[in-house]
Amino acid sequence: MLRAVSTIYYAVFHTLARNNADLLMGATTAARSDGAWKQTYRALDHGICKNNCMNNAISAFPRDIQDFANFFVTMQKKRHSADYDPTYRTYKSEVLLDLAQARQTIADFEKAPIQDRRAFAAFVLFKHR
Repeated sequence: MLRAVSTIYYAVFHTLARNNADLLMGATTAARSDGAWKQTYRALDHGICKNNCMNNAISAFPRDIQDFANFFVTMQKKRHSADYDPTYRTYKSEVLLDLAQARQTIADFEKAPIQDRRAFAAFVLFKHR
C-alpha cells in the first residue's frame, strides 16, 4: 500500500511537469526544442511547488486548478510519510479513495482552460516577487 501512495503522488507530479513543459515549450516535437522541453519538465521542484500551491494567491485560479494544487500538497505529505516514516500505516480503502480522487483531479485539471493552466505553470515554476 505504501508504494501505491508514492505512485499516486508521482502521477500528479508528472501530470503537472508535462503540463508545464507542453504549455511553455510546445506539446509536439515539431513545435518545440526537445532540450528546452526536457529542461522545463525537470524544472518542477517538489518543495517549491508545494509551497507555491499553499500560497494564498492560489485563490485567484479557477476551482479545478485550486483543487489540483490542494491535492498535490495532500499527496506529497502522504508520500513523504509513506516513504520516510517507518511507523506510517495506511489502508487499502484509503489508497483506493486517493486513486479515484487522483484520476478525477487530473481529469478536471486537464480540462481547465489552457491560459489558466499556463498561468499555473508559471506560478509553480517561478519565484514570486
